[in-house]
Parts: sequence; C-alpha cells; structure tokens
Amino acid sequence: MAERRPRILFVTRNLPPLVGGMERLNWHMAEALSENADVHLVAPKGAAALKPAQVELTGVSLRPLWRFLLASAWQAVRIARRDRPELVLAGSGLTAPAAWLAARTSGGRAAAYVHGLDVAVRHPVYRALWHPILRRMDVVVANSGPTASLVRALGVREDRLRIVHPGVAIPLGRQPPEALRQFREQHALGDSRLLLSIGRLTNRKGLREFVQHALPGIVRAAPDVVLAVIGDAPTDSLLAGVQSRDSIQAAADAAGVGSHVRFLGVITDPHQLACAYETAALHVFPVREIPGDPEGFGMVGIEAAAHGLPTVAFATGGIVDAVADGGSGRLVAPGDYAGLRDAALAVLRDGEGAWRERAQDFAGQFAWPEFGASLRASLGIGDCAADPMAAAVP
Repeated sequence: MAERRPRILFVTRNLPPLVGGMERLNWHMAEALSENADVHLVAPKGAAALKPAQVELTGVSLRPLWRFLLASAWQAVRIARRDRPELVLAGSGLTAPAAWLAARTSGGRAAAYVHGLDVAVRHPVYRALWHPILRRMDVVVANSGPTASLVRALGVREDRLRIVHPGVAIPLGRQPPEALRQFREQHALGDSRLLLSIGRLTNRKGLREFVQHALPGIVRAAPDVVLAVIGDAPTDSLLAGVQSRDSIQAAADAAGVGSHVRFLGVITDPHQLACAYETAALHVFPVREIPGDPEGFGMVGIEAAAHGLPTVAFATGGIVDAVADGGSGRLVAPGDYAGLRDAALAVLRDGEGAWRERAQDFAGQFAWPEFGASLRASLGIGDCAADPMAAAVP
C-alpha cells in the first residue's frame, strides 16, 4: 500500500497574477512542496488560473486588507478542521496568524516564511498581535541572514529558525540577437548602453535618489548611458511608500539627466525580461537603508546574475546575500552615492562578458530545484521529514 502523502495548508496574499518577487516565490513554494505533499492554498481570488496544476486553491477577496485577513483566517480554519493538515504554512508574516490558528485547529505544525519587512513593521497593532504569533510558530523560515537577525530580535527560538534563500530560473541559453534588437526598437533604446532597474517604485528602492546623486556623474563619464526602468508604483505592498514616475522624471530633469531615463512599464513576459537583462550592460540596485523598512533579500540581483548581468548596489539588508561582491557585482556602503557611481563606471569599463561567467556561477546555487530541496528540508517534508533540524541555522 502506498504511503499517504502529508497534507499542507498554505495561506498567502501573494500569488500571480499579482506581480512581484514575493508572488513568484510563493508560487514556487507551492509547486516545490506539492512534489512530496498534497497542498491546499488559501489565496486571493484570481490566483486559481495561474496556480501550479497539482495544487488545490480556495480564493478569497484581496481587498480591503482587513477583509482578506479575516476571510483567509476563516477559510484556513475551516479547511484545517476538515482536512487535518500536518503543516500549515504562511507565505509571509502577514498571514502567520491565520496559519497559527489553522494549525491549532488541525493539531499540525505552524510555519511561516518571512521576508524582512513583514518582521520589521513598526505599526503598534502589528507588533502587538503579529509578533507574538511569530514567536509561537513551530518553524520560521527567513529569506536571508539579515532577515534571520530580525527574527532573532523578536525572540524566536534559535532551534525554530531556518534560512532558505529564494530561488531563480536558470536560463537554458541566451536570447537570439534578433529578439534583443526588437526589444531595443520596441522601447526606442537605440544603441545606448543600458543601466537596468527592475522593481516596484517605492521609497526603499531609492530610484529617485539614484538619478539625483549618482546618475549625473555616470552620464558625465559615459554619455551614451541610458537608465531603463521596468516597474511601477505598487498598489498592494505592505506599508510601501511610493515614488511616482513623474517624481523620478522630475528629479532626473532637475539633475540634467532627464533624457537619459526611460520608463518601460511593467514587463512580466519571461522572454521580454530575459531580453531586458541581456540587452543591459549593468543592473543598478540603489536600495536605501531605511529603519523599519528593510530589503529582505533582493531577488532581482540573483535574476540579473542568472543572465550574466552584474549588479551594483548598496550593502544593506538581504542584498548582502543576493549580490556577491566581486563575484556577481559590486557592493558599496549604504548611502555612498559617489561610491555607487564609481562602482558602476568601473563595471562599465570592464565591458560586456567580463562578469558573465562569475555571475552565472553565483546564481546557480539559487536554482529553483535547490530552493525546493532546501525548503522541504527546513519544513521536514519528504526525504528530510525524519530530520526536521537538517536545515537549522548554524
């Protein structure tokens, strides 16, 4: 008789068709866990069309936030009472209370994967209700070493803490030259050397400050450079202050580099994103160090490396895990815009191909199969179920 697969209930607010690194990560978490378990998602309505095929999903309304939190908790408890899952997982700290309640209902273990901001939120209600729940979880999985430090500061026991870095899709090959040419034509990029920025336009991402304090010096030394921006202001991020396109463009205009900035909008097609990475000369990641608003990891740095594109960034938050200084790019002290400028120019002088092999070697350790194996081990699922401490933080 075949052994019964474990049941996992997974509660998250972040899944495609919502766009972002957390959404992709949660999708791959569900897929990876479904290799060894029966997974049931409680997630926003609309996510069912794009979920992993072998995963069951119960949808709840995404907005307003309070309604999602109540509805997802109610559904999680209802499903837990019926299915008795051995593990209930929260896709972020935001859904940890729902996961904890459902686990208490089923008699299973409660776990949460946390990203940084969901641990560091300073709102008094969040700190009063969410932080005690995180301390009660059986397992807390952090996306980086710096995020794990935030979790420790909450009082989570060391034997319950794990680190599993997010994963990345490793390209099978480079895009055809014709596809790269069409991408440049589509976005009127000409023959410029591209500095690429990908991500939501938030205060933490620091793009406005980059065009004010670093881009002018880069343009003076390299007049053929254009900053290509992929992304837009968020509508569903937790406590994210936004920077509008207009405010970034106005800052660029005031700094005399307005003609060197192009906004390409939101791009989700993987082939178009690959063209963006492979057309660019450098990925810039000027994340600011803001108290209470940390960058938990910096997945875009790994994605750039997977395509052989180096990154220059400030050494803040989980970026120190996502960018290998001297391997997949350069790190400079937070807030040192002159250092960021000089690092960008040095990488540009190195020329195309100088960083490609090193960056891709670094990205290889984050491949999705490696992520899935680490996640299952950290949660005691599948082959590692007999040794739930296998992936404990040293």
